[in-house]
Amino acid sequence: MSDEAVVESRHDRSHSRAQFHARLSRYRSLLRRKWWVLVLGAILGAAVEAIITRSQGVSFSSVGRMIVSVKLNIAEGSVYTEELSNFLGTQASLMQSDAVISRAKKRVAEQKPDSSGQQPVALKVTVLPKTTIFVLQATGGDPDYTKAFLQAVMEEYIALKKEMRNETSDTTLAGLTKEVEDLQKQLSETDKDLVAFQSTNSLVLSQDQGNSAVNYVAALYQRLAAQKSEYDLLQLLTVDQNLDRQQAASGAMPGANSGATDPSPATSGGDRTDTDYFRAKQRLMLLQAEQQELGRYLRTNHPKMVAMSEDIGRWEQLLKIFRMQSAEQLESRKASLALEIQNLEKDVKAWERKLLDVQVASAEYQRLKGNSQRIQALYDRLLATMQTLDVNKEISPESVTIMEPATPAYRDQSGLAKKARMGSLVGLGLGVLLLLFLDRLDDRMVSYTELKEAFDEEVVGQVPRERAHGPTRQVALVGPSDGRHSFVEAYRNLRSSLLYMSGAEARAKVLLVTSSVPNEGKSLTAANLAITMAGSGSRVLLVDADSRKGALHERFQVPAKPGLTEVLSQGLNWEEVVQATKTPNLFLMPQGAFSPNASELFLSGLTKSFLQGAAAKYDYVVLDTVPVMAADDVTSLAPLADGVLFVIRSEFTSARVARAALNSLYQRQAQVLGLIFNSARPNTEDYYYYRYRGYYKKYPEAGSGPKAEPEQAGKA
Repeated sequence: MSDEAVVESRHDRSHSRAQFHARLSRYRSLLRRKWWVLVLGAILGAAVEAIITRSQGVSFSSVGRMIVSVKLNIAEGSVYTEELSNFLGTQASLMQSDAVISRAKKRVAEQKPDSSGQQPVALKVTVLPKTTIFVLQATGGDPDYTKAFLQAVMEEYIALKKEMRNETSDTTLAGLTKEVEDLQKQLSETDKDLVAFQSTNSLVLSQDQGNSAVNYVAALYQRLAAQKSEYDLLQLLTVDQNLDRQQAASGAMPGANSGATDPSPATSGGDRTDTDYFRAKQRLMLLQAEQQELGRYLRTNHPKMVAMSEDIGRWEQLLKIFRMQSAEQLESRKASLALEIQNLEKDVKAWERKLLDVQVASAEYQRLKGNSQRIQALYDRLLATMQTLDVNKEISPESVTIMEPATPAYRDQSGLAKKARMGSLVGLGLGVLLLLFLDRLDDRMVSYTELKEAFDEEVVGQVPRERAHGPTRQVALVGPSDGRHSFVEAYRNLRSSLLYMSGAEARAKVLLVTSSVPNEGKSLTAANLAITMAGSGSRVLLVDADSRKGALHERFQVPAKPGLTEVLSQGLNWEEVVQATKTPNLFLMPQGAFSPNASELFLSGLTKSFLQGAAAKYDYVVLDTVPVMAADDVTSLAPLADGVLFVIRSEFTSARVARAALNSLYQRQAQVLGLIFNSARPNTEDYYYYRYRGYYKKYPEAGSGPKAEPEQAGKA
């Protein structure tokens, strides 16, 4: 995510939080101003409900209690059960059901024939917390009828539960009977199938025979594997290797028969061939060794050498005969093994088929036997249930019984208080809805955030709400060592905003202070702004341009005449009517005589020349004019000023009216420098300026200044 996106995301979150806090501030302000609407709504709601309740006449209440009874735990007879998780709620609903109430009314009508015209009785059923006790309360106009009705409700509830249980038992018994009959038929058919199967598979199903067949087949597999292994080995052996293998198997080691001179083959049997072969081979090797030894001393044609050569030839011929016999025996053994293997494979296949038949027959037998046992067990269980069902129906007690019968009916006084509380809550809710509706219609701004959302103009200052004091019930002007720190600092902040709003060459010197309607605090704002500017060392001329209701001369305790009216209407020298005030560097031009046509005076050339001369002699000229929507004076004078400061009072000024007033100024080409949010509540979340009173406690003069008493009236 880019840095711009991160900054924008943080800005959106901050703006959302500001809107939320602004909405909370608006609601708090609404409650402070209109709290009496909620109180009046609650009182009216309670009064209306009390009147309606009293008009309905006196009511009487009777109370009865029912409890979940202790039941015997009979395992064999526990057929009828109830859902315990929703038991209490289900029973309470059943007690108030139409079936129980109609039966109770019918019973009371039979007991009291003259009570058929009685008014209806209200029934309420509650469950005591952490108990299984039901509290039934009946409320009606007649005490006797109310008590009889409640008692009838409890009794009819028990009767209805018993009928339901009996009906359930009868239905269950009928179903069980039909199920037992079906199981009996299935059991008979299963027994027949089992007997028929046993009659045709008695030998196959023998356990010993089945085990013998399995063992025999296993033995055949072992013999077949051994014969195949033997056959494969013989296929790989040579004649000499076969003879060596036979010799190793027999374990007979031939001895050196040096005295044997007759090399004839053994005739005792074929099993001696391998032994004779090895003896002949040993004899031949001995003769060859002797011949080699004698050859070192005797010639070849020596009689001994000739005789020895003949013996060696005979033994070599004998070895050839032995090899031929061994080869024939090897081939014969291979042929016999092949036949044995073929015969064993046939036997294995035959016995595998027999064993499979035995296993299939055994599985079928077990299935038939298990099915028969399952049906028999189910049949026995259902038969036992049927035998105990009627007994359980008779001995099983009711799950809910009467703990306390209906009490004598008493006069009900709780209904009035409860209904009055309910009416009060309804009235309070309607009051809240009314306040919300009025708030939707109210476009007066409560907080700085709402002001910023309603107007695009820059907010150059916020003036906190200050309380009036003194006999005039007016907010005092700021003065030296003023203890209203946040109030004074707000005007200093306004002064700084104007000083550093633009470059020194284009700085506004002629400032016009106005508002949309009267009582928004524009005159107080103009006077305090002028005092604050003069306190910074600037020469300031404060002009009371409200020729109808101007009162700045009273604030500064100077004569009202002559003033601005005489300068513009009679051509007096404006410097002669300017009066010094007690504040250093601050001078005041009062309003002068009352003038109904001040708008025409402001359009004359004298006004422009006066403002030019004043701007040349003073650092700042502050004009206090009439509200825009009160007269046309300000729209005629505003184009001649360097800038306009527009005052908006918190919780007082309508956004629509203020916008219309600003549009009128813009139409006259007036230069609006910004908005001043007057009488803002310092305890709102979006007011941060100069409200930390503890910061000034270390200064001795912090306690001086006007004493705060009643709330600011905001007189214009």
